[in-house]
Amino acid sequence: MTPLTELVLVLVLGSLAQWIAWRLRLPSILLLLTTGIVVGPIVHVIDPDALFGALLRPVVSLSVALILFEGGLSLDFRELRGTGQIVWRLVTMGMAATWIVAAVAAHYVLGLDWSVAALLGAILTVTGPTVILPLLRTVRPIGAVGPILKWEGIVIDPIGAFAAVLTFEVILIGEMQSPSRHITEAIMRMLLAGFGLGIAGAAVLVQALRRFWIPEFLQSSITLMLVGASFAASNAIQPESGLLAVTVMGIVLANQRRADVRPIVEFKENLRVLLIAAMFILLSARLEVEDMVQFGVPGGLFVLVVMFVGRPLCVLVSTLGSSLKWAERMFLMWMAPRGIVAASVASVFALELERAGVEQARLLVPATFGTIIGTVLIYGLTAVSVARRLGLAEPDAPGVLIVGAHPLARAIAATLQGLGIRAVLVDVNAENIAAARMEGLSTYHGNILGRKIMDDLDLGGIGKLLALTSNDEVNMLAVHRFGRLFDRVNAYQLPPERAGSQLADPEHHLLGRVLFRPDATYSALDRRLESGWTLRATPLTETFDYASYRQVHGDDALPMFIVTGAGKLNVITPERGRIEPRAGHKIVSLTAPRESQDRQPAAPAAPEQPA
Repeated sequence: MTPLTELVLVLVLGSLAQWIAWRLRLPSILLLLTTGIVVGPIVHVIDPDALFGALLRPVVSLSVALILFEGGLSLDFRELRGTGQIVWRLVTMGMAATWIVAAVAAHYVLGLDWSVAALLGAILTVTGPTVILPLLRTVRPIGAVGPILKWEGIVIDPIGAFAAVLTFEVILIGEMQSPSRHITEAIMRMLLAGFGLGIAGAAVLVQALRRFWIPEFLQSSITLMLVGASFAASNAIQPESGLLAVTVMGIVLANQRRADVRPIVEFKENLRVLLIAAMFILLSARLEVEDMVQFGVPGGLFVLVVMFVGRPLCVLVSTLGSSLKWAERMFLMWMAPRGIVAASVASVFALELERAGVEQARLLVPATFGTIIGTVLIYGLTAVSVARRLGLAEPDAPGVLIVGAHPLARAIAATLQGLGIRAVLVDVNAENIAAARMEGLSTYHGNILGRKIMDDLDLGGIGKLLALTSNDEVNMLAVHRFGRLFDRVNAYQLPPERAGSQLADPEHHLLGRVLFRPDATYSALDRRLESGWTLRATPLTETFDYASYRQVHGDDALPMFIVTGAGKLNVITPERGRIEPRAGHKIVSLTAPRESQDRQPAAPAAPEQPA
């Protein structure tokens, strides 16, 4: 197999593994690791060392740097209100507790020498955004635990990696006369280089963006250049301090208000998905089956000690005297999966120690990957149920954020609210907002595209966006902005007007899913409302089924939503094809005036609930 074929195969398998994981609602890392092990040590299709040679280590290091930079871009200082001290303790005192427990377990359970056990313990102090962030999106924990876990998972990576570097250097220079002085100097160089170059890189980029020195099509590439330069320069001053530099750079960019970095954030999110897939497959493909077998039963016991002794002790030490509820502390104890940083650091150090003649160095990689697999498997498959049992999982979010507060939007919001589904209306028109408030509806007076709206809106229980304004461009921009928050599959917009709009081009790629049916434009719906059409929620029963509903209301009725007996909201769209609601469901539809319906053939009476 040629190198080009191997590279393409890594990309293909990585993308497929993540798509399958998304479809099956499984942690993607499990499938990525399994894929790497199959194509590497089992069938020998991909050999990362032969493929990249000496470039493997810098490629992995730079990829991890970009992943951590993207993670830093997701951190908001406002999330630390009331929890900053806990995060600080987790990445200092808690990290030390994890380090000690993991090192002791590695020595007594795995039989490693104290030096190698200490290095493994340092490597396993890191968690990482590659696993934490997808799990948090799945669980959607309420309260403080979400921000705490996100900050811990990103900030602890450069700290843990640097602790591993110091341990690694102590192993190699064990005979030196003053190791404490060497460690102190290394820490000072790390802090100065990491913070200095990270802040400097962010400052340069912000200045260039706000003065429009960089055209939009070059913003992402210039950002990549600055991230790479900061990472390499910091590493040249102190090895592995570059991870701190790129994390600091991302945090500074995320929390400044002088330049818009949203296009950069979107590009980095897409790049992160690709890098994570490639890195996990490449690193797991380097594993040796013999080493994994040797890890065996002692390895499983080691993972359990790290999970059920190390993590609880870490959280107990870090939350002592805090205001966190015990349910929140218990969830923190149940959430510390390891990710790409641990895998990459272990792979690099194992190779260096083997070259230095350290016999047990080859056990670092299977021990680390065994811990990654064990923690991701247990935490990933149980996180949602544990959060629900502790009362920390946000329930399914059937609620809707409606762009527009005109009569149609108000009618939809009132009908859904009457069915127990939360609806929030957003509009810049003060009269529309006032009318909605008079009807008892939840509202936000402001521009859906405004900068502060994300901070001001309470989106608890909201999982879908309905863009219902008369302006097709505004609808598209709203979908574009909130599609990242709700996922594009849950962002809907009215079909564009057929005349006078560039969006009416059938080849135009709409950013959101089309609502209802292709002819249900704003003007068409508005005309129906003015003609006396009304929104109705019609319950279906065994005697009044969907066929009876169609017989009563005819083909002109416009079904909009189906609400299941469990309260789940299904939005009707053209691509859904034929809808088949069942008994116990409610159909929300726009129906003709009564006199029009009276001309339809007789059918069982519909137990309707007018809006």
